[in-house]
Amino acid sequence: MLMKEKKGVISKNEQRRNFKRICVFCGSRAGYKSTFSDAALELGKLLVERKIDLVYGGGSIGLMDLIELIKPHIQISGETFGEVKTVANMHERKSEMAKHADAFIALPGGYGTMEELLEMITWSQLGIHDKPVGLLNVDGYYNSLLAFFDKGVEEGFIGDSARHIVVISNTAEELLKKMEEYAPAHDKVAPRQSWEVDQLLESTQVGNP
Repeated sequence: MLMKEKKGVISKNEQRRNFKRICVFCGSRAGYKSTFSDAALELGKLLVERKIDLVYGGGSIGLMDLIELIKPHIQISGETFGEVKTVANMHERKSEMAKHADAFIALPGGYGTMEELLEMITWSQLGIHDKPVGLLNVDGYYNSLLAFFDKGVEEGFIGDSARHIVVISNTAEELLKKMEEYAPAHDKVAPRQSWEVDQLLESTQVGNP
C-alpha cells in the first residue's frame, strides 16, 4: 500500500536520495547569535557522520570557516586541503558548484547567500537541475523571506507548485532527512536537455581568452 504522496516528498516505494556532495551557502560573517554558529557546526558534524563531501565557493570566513574546520571539501577557487577548481568568473563559479553537488543548503547569510539560494531555486524551476534546495531556517532567520515567497504565490507571481521547490527545516538533521525524501513536483519551464550545466559552462567561456 502506498503512502499518500505530498508535494515534494517521495512515496514509500521510491528510493531515498543518497548524497555524496552537498553545496553549502552561508554568510561571510558569523552573525550575532551563537545559534547560527551552532547550526553550522552541527551541519558540519552531520556531513562527516554521513561521509558527505562539502562543496563551496572559496570563502573561509564567517559560518563557512566553522564548517570547513571539520569537513573535507571541494572548494571552487582559492586554496584548501581538499580539491580546488579555479574559475574565470562568478557565473562559472556557481555553475561548477551546481555541477559537482548533489544538493544545496543555505544557512543564514546576507545578500550573497540569498542570491546563490535564489539562483538555485530559479534553476530548479527552469529545469536546469532537479536537486534538492534546502533552507536551514535557524531561529526563524528566513521567516520574512518565506513570507515573501508566500506573497508571491498569493499575488500570482510564483506558482503554487514552485513554492515547494525549497525544502525547509529549523535543524540540520531534519533538513537532511527531508532533502533525502525530496521529489520534484513543480512544472519546469523548459526541457532539461536545453539547460544542461555543461552548456551553461560553455556559454560563460565564449569570448574568454
